[in-house]
Amino acid sequence: MSVDMTARWGLPFLFAGQAQKELYHNEALALIDMLLHGWAESADQAIPPSAPVVGTCWIVAEDAGDAWEGQEGAVACWTDGGWRFVTPRSGLSLWVSDRGHALHYDGTDWQDSSLRQDGLYIAGQRVVGERADAIAYPSGGGSVDAEGRAAIARIIDVLRAHGLVEP
Repeated sequence: MSVDMTARWGLPFLFAGQAQKELYHNEALALIDMLLHGWAESADQAIPPSAPVVGTCWIVAEDAGDAWEGQEGAVACWTDGGWRFVTPRSGLSLWVSDRGHALHYDGTDWQDSSLRQDGLYIAGQRVVGERADAIAYPSGGGSVDAEGRAAIARIIDVLRAHGLVEP
């Protein structure tokens, strides 16, 4: 990285006596606008849309072509000046509209967020889903095991306290 741009995102610096400072300043603002509270239309497109709206962004999918060729994994944003691309850095998160959840860049690949509208995922497996109906305390039966019922009731209380089941 050269000394005329920031180390993390390559935003251009301004220098005293620099000609056409507004170009450098505007380029930095365009890049910040792409990344600040980032939002992408999709992460599954390899070809740019035919009529993008200014300010819309995508995470470029594998086997990219046309104007996106060679930009796989980059954030592509359509601006008044055409396509701008940002190479992601570890920790970048973008909300992806067509998935309904965020993607996080781990330094190598884009990963689906653990927290999604339909549950909590760990290693791609849903471990907590949507809340189901309340679980009733044990009752009835031919023979009553008071200790067993007390243990089950305690488990239900803990699940309710953690918000995992309805009260």
